[in-house]
Amino acid sequence: MADPALRGCRVLVVEDEYMLAVELAIELEDVGAIVVGPVGDLVDAMALIQREQRIDAAILDVNLGGEMVFPAADLLIERGVPVVLTTGYDKSALPSRFSGVALCEKPVGTRRLINMVDHVLSL
Repeated sequence: MADPALRGCRVLVVEDEYMLAVELAIELEDVGAIVVGPVGDLVDAMALIQREQRIDAAILDVNLGGEMVFPAADLLIERGVPVVLTTGYDKSALPSRFSGVALCEKPVGTRRLINMVDHVLSL
């Protein structure tokens, strides 16, 4: 069933765990969102962010195969895009500039991530 708040929203998914990325993309589409990506590394994420005219929200895995997603998060935040970070790390491991960014600690279910996207879009 489509979630009216997410219907038509363009949500970027950056996740290096293939099965989670696919599951998340399917569930976002099921609630009416348009998935941008998913991509699994920083280079592809940066290219997609620079190429896309419109991104309404983003779900970013902090650690992409040992490379931190922070440059992509910074670029999105500069553009005013609400970001949800996912990580297996404690929040204290994140740079202080991300203290106000929504965070979901792994393991996290796709429903919780979708609810977080819905929440950050309503702020």
